[in-house]
Amino acid sequence: MNALPEWLQQLQFDENGLIPAIAQDAADGTILMVAWMNAQALAETVRGGHAVYWSRSRSRLWRKGEESGHRQRIVDIRLDCDNDVILLKVEQEGGIACHTGRRSCFFQRLEGGEAPRWVSADPVLKNPKDIYK
Repeated sequence: MNALPEWLQQLQFDENGLIPAIAQDAADGTILMVAWMNAQALAETVRGGHAVYWSRSRSRLWRKGEESGHRQRIVDIRLDCDNDVILLKVEQEGGIACHTGRRSCFFQRLEGGEAPRWVSADPVLKNPKDIYK
C-alpha cells in the first residue's frame, strides 16, 4: 500500500475517510456547493486541475461536470485552521454548479417571521433535462 504524501497526511479525514470541500467562485466569492473528498479525490484534483469529489450516493469518485460539462477549474486550494475542511476556489465552467440548473446549490432562502418557509431565491439558468441526457 502506498503511503500518503505528507501534505495529505496533515488532513483530518472523518471516520469514513472523507473531508468536506466547499467550492467557491474565485471571481466573486459566491459559495457554489459543498461536497466530500477522500484522499484520492483531492490528489486527482491537485494533479488534474479540475475538481474531483467523492460521491457518497454513488460510492465512487465523481469528476464534477462528467455528465453536465459544468467542470470546476481549480484556481486555489485552502485548508481551514483545524485541517478538516477544504476550500476550493474555482472557475465554474458554464456558470452552473447545481444539478438543478442553478448557479449555486444554495438557492433556497428561509423567509417569513412566525411561519418560516424555504423559498427558491435564484433562477434556473438551464433546465436539468437539457443538461443531463
